[in-house]
Amino acid sequence: MPNAFSTPEAAADPRPNLPDLGPEELVELCARWGEKPWRGRQLAAWLYRRGAADLDRMTDLARSFRLKLAERTRLVWPRLETVAEDSEAAKLLWRLSDGLRVESVLIRERDHLTLCLSTQVGCTLGCLFCRSGTLRFARNLTSGEILGQVLGARSLVRPGENLTNLVFMGMGEPLLNPRAVLKSLSVINDPNFLAFGRKRVSLSTAGIVPGLAALPEIGLTISLAAPEDELRDRLMPVNRKYPLAELKKALAARPLARGRRLTIAYVLLKGVNDAPALAVKLSRFLTGLRVKINLIPFNPWPGAPFEASDPAAVAEFQAILLQKGHTATVRLSKGGALSAACGQLAAEAS
Repeated sequence: MPNAFSTPEAAADPRPNLPDLGPEELVELCARWGEKPWRGRQLAAWLYRRGAADLDRMTDLARSFRLKLAERTRLVWPRLETVAEDSEAAKLLWRLSDGLRVESVLIRERDHLTLCLSTQVGCTLGCLFCRSGTLRFARNLTSGEILGQVLGARSLVRPGENLTNLVFMGMGEPLLNPRAVLKSLSVINDPNFLAFGRKRVSLSTAGIVPGLAALPEIGLTISLAAPEDELRDRLMPVNRKYPLAELKKALAARPLARGRRLTIAYVLLKGVNDAPALAVKLSRFLTGLRVKINLIPFNPWPGAPFEASDPAAVAEFQAILLQKGHTATVRLSKGGALSAACGQLAAEAS
């Protein structure tokens, strides 16, 4: 059987990669081969429930069918290359079939374990406070490469731990890779496969307006960084294409279940976007939206053009928002010692 993990040869192999095919596509594949549809469902269960990496382990599939799969398809998951770990987080470096790398991060909280997923190799958006934005964009991840991060991380959890939450908040902009993200979400949310309830899955976007309407009912975080177009244009160039008024209109149109709110992520940069007047403008911009606000002191990285806001400035910014009636929390990112905190991912080999 072929190697189930990424190799240079796998990248050049023209055969379809099984993890990149959704459950219905696997059923259709079997039908084209004259196999019963339930064969496709069996195969999907091996891939997406058990994370199988070897066709020979799929013992309830007929040997003739496994041989056919080996000849006509390949089975390649991302390969875990290194793990850097401390008491708060674990940074996972994955090598893809073409040799490119991405990172994901396991974040440990008192009562849950969250995996931060990447969706692109590099990023096209160039947000000035995000290290991933300084990388050359190489390509989108496939759905199998996204799911491989989940399945691989799940196998690494400590005794007594369970992977409870997923966030599309790693390298890349998820809404610029909508096909693979939505396909992976269908497997992630399916109770027959990864079985993550929609309340346990969230996605962070810089504000790709056309992609918002297609998202299923999962948690949604908007990275804002500024409440006025001129400043946001500079910090987040995506704002020049989707300015704040357009973004707010799209957010207001998004249905929210009772008790659910949007999350606004606001990275605080010393002397840039942390002035009290900007807190007032942020409150004004958010009027009419059901939101909670995460204030995130900037996490430094080599060559970064910013510093984290002083604690006093953070406290004053938060106090203004609270006074205006908002829910505003200062979120101290975990994993900073590993360069795994919010905005620090760069897929470096150790």
